[in-house]
Amino acid sequence: MAVRIRLSRIGATKQPAYRVVVMDGRSARDSRAIETLGHYNPRTDPVEFAVDADKVKKWLAQGALPSDTVSRLLQNAGIVPKVARKVSPAAK
Repeated sequence: MAVRIRLSRIGATKQPAYRVVVMDGRSARDSRAIETLGHYNPRTDPVEFAVDADKVKKWLAQGALPSDTVSRLLQNAGIVPKVARKVSPAAK
């Protein structure tokens, strides 16, 4: 089973907020999660991002892969080290 750390949408129509969850990578975005790690609200100023760092590190050690967005959020929060991103030749 491919386990992913990703965002699950909550909130009213046109007012998105997200939970940071661990779930099977093959399941739908808002289906049942294995565990909830925190939340993310992009509509506040500053952006609200709160996760349990110990749980995140535990799941990463067990082989869970974060989505691109969650990986970026974790790097900005200082939970995982920043990695150099590859720049494609077409983007130069």
